[in-house]
Amino acid sequence: MEGSVEARVSHEVDRWLAWLPRWRPGTHRGRVRLCTRCFGSPILAASGLDVDVPHPVQHAFSMRMKGIIDASVDDYTARNLPMLHREIRLAEERKARRPYRAGEGLDPEFLGLDLDPEETPGQPFLFTLQGLEADAAAESAEPAPRPFTPQEKEALREEVRLADEFAKQLGRRICIELAHHRARIAAAVERHVEPQVAQMLADLDRELDAPGWPG
Repeated sequence: MEGSVEARVSHEVDRWLAWLPRWRPGTHRGRVRLCTRCFGSPILAASGLDVDVPHPVQHAFSMRMKGIIDASVDDYTARNLPMLHREIRLAEERKARRPYRAGEGLDPEFLGLDLDPEETPGQPFLFTLQGLEADAAAESAEPAPRPFTPQEKEALREEVRLADEFAKQLGRRICIELAHHRARIAAAVERHVEPQVAQMLADLDRELDAPGWPG
């Protein structure tokens, strides 16, 4: 998407707000692993979504902001960091040749989530999506590329550092901009999320207080 950071942030917040009324609480067993994308995220803190908000709602928001950063870093890399751009392009070409990619084509709300549920101890799955993807990647493995010289390694490290610094600066700008959207984000959560969470708690309370329980 073209335009300023402010315009891109506003656009992605609008898209998240349009998605939010379609969100429904999951019914599957909760996970014990923390999402590295969302846990401690300054973007979620800046938007007011870091406390008392279900993870799928948080994740959908953080991935939309990540999309802004990724696109901008890709553009910066293509224009200023030739070695890193080449390596990324080659990696994408190798990935595109894989016969099976389980996470391809997902909406931003689902990107980065685990593809498979956690196994129940003693009851392993016959297969998993991640396992199928790994098998397909192994079958289509290509010869290793030419090793880098020490000078090339140092140059590539410097380009990675520059790309990382650019991403951090952009992330800080996004956090500042999100402060202007906190009110409408909070209003949407209050309208679409909190009633569903309250309903879940009420259903749980009725189940715990069902006939047959002591007291």
